[in-house]
Amino acid sequence: MNFPMNKRVCHSARLSVAPMMDWTDRHCRVLHRLLTREALLYTEMVTAPALVRGGALHLLDYSACEHPVALQLGGSDPVELAAAARLGQAAGYAEINLNVGCPSDRVQSGTFGAVLMKSPALVAECCAAMIDAVDVEVTVKCRIGVDDQVPEEVLPEFIARVGAAGVQRFAIHARMAWLDGLSPKENRDIPPLNYPLVMKMKQLFPALHLSVNGGIDSLDQAEAFLEAGMDGVMIGRAAYHQPAEVLCASDRRIFGGAAPDTTAEDAARAMLPYIEAHMAAGGRLHQVTRHMLGLFAGRPGARGWRRALSEGASRPGAGPELVEEALQHVTGRCVA
Repeated sequence: MNFPMNKRVCHSARLSVAPMMDWTDRHCRVLHRLLTREALLYTEMVTAPALVRGGALHLLDYSACEHPVALQLGGSDPVELAAAARLGQAAGYAEINLNVGCPSDRVQSGTFGAVLMKSPALVAECCAAMIDAVDVEVTVKCRIGVDDQVPEEVLPEFIARVGAAGVQRFAIHARMAWLDGLSPKENRDIPPLNYPLVMKMKQLFPALHLSVNGGIDSLDQAEAFLEAGMDGVMIGRAAYHQPAEVLCASDRRIFGGAAPDTTAEDAARAMLPYIEAHMAAGGRLHQVTRHMLGLFAGRPGARGWRRALSEGASRPGAGPELVEEALQHVTGRCVA
C-alpha cells in the first residue's frame, strides 16, 4: 500500500539535519530541537539486523521532545527491513528512511548503504516491503552513484525504479561514493559536488519531494536551493559543528515562522534539566556535552566554552554546573 506523505513531516523536510553516525544520537537531537521547532531530525543509522536479530531495541530510544524525528535504517533484506520498520513505527517515529548512501567498509560488507546504488531493483523491493509493513512514510537517502557508474544515467533510473515502488521522498547527497580507494571521511569531501544533476532530478520528477544534501553549510545556501525549486535541503556537518548558526534562525527564514529566533544561550540553559535527568538515570555528562561544543562557534569566548566542557565533563563529580560555568566564557556573567 502506498501511504500519503505525512503533511507535518513533509513540511519539516524543507530543512533537515542529516543522519550522521556517532553524532546525531538522542542527546544531539534534543539540543537541535531546542534550536529549531520545525526542522526534521534523523537518528543515526540503525541496522535492521541489530533490531530484528539482535533485539537491540534500546537503539530506538528517544525523547518525545525530538518530534518530528525520523528513523534511518540500514539493511538489504526486504523481510528484515519490514520487521525493523514495524519496530520503528511502534516506537513512534514519524518516518522510516533507508540508507543508500553510507560508504563505510563495514556497511559495504553488510551489503547495504551506498553499494545498494548498484542494485536499484533490490532497493525498490526493500522499500515496497517496508511500505506494506507500516503506516508512516518510507523515504530514501542516496548518492548520485558509486565507483565507475555514470550518475547522469544511474540516478534517474534509480529514482524512477524506487519511486515506482512507492517512495515519494528522496534526500540526495550530490556526490558519488568511491567505494574502492577512499575512506568514509574522504568520501564526504573528495568526490566533486554535482548540484545541477540533483536539481535536474526535480525537473524530471516534479511529483516527488526531493531534498539536496552535501556540502551545504549555511541558511543562505539552503534558501537559494529552495528558491531554485528544490523541495528540501538536508544539512549535515555544519548543523553539528555550528548548530546555532544553522538552526537558530531556520524557523523564521526557512519555514516562515513568526516566533523569535532561538538563541544558543537559551538552548544551553534548557539542556540543564535534561542533563540532570540523564545523569540521574546513570548517564555520563560527556555523553551530552560533547554535542554542545560547537554551540557558540565563531563567537567571542567560544574557545573557553569548548575547553571548559571538553576538559571538565569527564572529571569525577562533574555535573550540570559545569555547563553553567562554561557559559560564563561566552556571556561574561554568572548564570542565575
